[in-house]
Amino acid sequence: MKVPFNQVFYTGEEMEYIKDALARRELTGDGFYTRQVSSLLEKKFGINKVLMTTSGTHALEMAAQLADLKPGDEVIMPSFTFPSTANAVMKQGARPVFAEIKEDTLNIDPLDIERKITGKTRVIIPVHYAGIGCEMDRIMELAKMHGLMVIEDAAQAVNARYKDRYLGTWGDIGCYSFHGTKNYISGEGGAIAINSSNPIIIKKAEIIREKGTNKAQFLRGEVEKYSWVEQGSSYLPSDLLMAFLYAQLNQLEEIKSRRRIIHDYYTEQLKNYLDSGLIRGITTVPGDCDSNYHLFYLLFESEKIRDAVIFKLQRSGISAVIHYIPLHSSTMGRRLGYKAGDLPITEKVSNCLMRLPLYTGMKKEEMEYVVAKLREIFKEL
Repeated sequence: MKVPFNQVFYTGEEMEYIKDALARRELTGDGFYTRQVSSLLEKKFGINKVLMTTSGTHALEMAAQLADLKPGDEVIMPSFTFPSTANAVMKQGARPVFAEIKEDTLNIDPLDIERKITGKTRVIIPVHYAGIGCEMDRIMELAKMHGLMVIEDAAQAVNARYKDRYLGTWGDIGCYSFHGTKNYISGEGGAIAINSSNPIIIKKAEIIREKGTNKAQFLRGEVEKYSWVEQGSSYLPSDLLMAFLYAQLNQLEEIKSRRRIIHDYYTEQLKNYLDSGLIRGITTVPGDCDSNYHLFYLLFESEKIRDAVIFKLQRSGISAVIHYIPLHSSTMGRRLGYKAGDLPITEKVSNCLMRLPLYTGMKKEEMEYVVAKLREIFKEL
């Protein structure tokens, strides 16, 4: 049997909405389905303003520009994240300051955030790993205490909550991804969630997103003509992609429920290996979190064991993978002055983490096959 790491899930309504988008002939800019998706997200998650983007990366880049970051400014973030988180602030000339993660959730440690705040710090970017929320109440308290902005990298966390509040809605700004590897997809796509009610921030976000022009104001009849008024780029997604995404978001809870079944099956079948010490960590959802079950991981005692398990799974047709190479130990991280040993927990996690296949349409026999093969491999360890 072949079990891929990820597989695109179709709700069955995608083609219907795409055909309708074609019939409407609104394929560029903020077309009908872009407006539908924005409205759905605003109402469902309680967001003041949602602007759809071409990717989660572009949402982060917009957020960094909205934060008015300048050369010499510092932004605290985890090293255990995708390069887009750091790239967004570096495009503004700011410096990423990497903080340690916690071993239980693999999310940024508020204690290390506090240790790394300096007079140059302007922004904190918590990353909600695996759809499990960071300790946002503590992070927001730190931000308020030091007068800092908070941008949530909620790329993996659409439709997940921390303490009954949706992720992406705690900070000043939240950033979502609808990449083909995420729970809810448009192939490529993202969104910036502006939680501030400040009309100046919303107006600036519209300008940045529209190539630096005030076209949004023109379309609302607020100005007679539009022109170049700010630095910006082309961050508007095609309405065809948003039509596809609308079908996905109409199944928000169904998709989450399906993924939870897979997550819970893995947990139930593999937790005894945690008790025996064969594995030292497993995806765990704290009691104050409501996950969206984006991924499932195991942590081993060593990189050697992890790599051996991956090799044997792949030999059985099962695609299991590692995750992030820490940003601080990457080539770019070394250029920023970081070195091995700076963040020991992050480094240990990166070396020992293995992700199992988890996708919305995963069949029962596929789950059972993965677990059966793992049991065979564990007997050999």
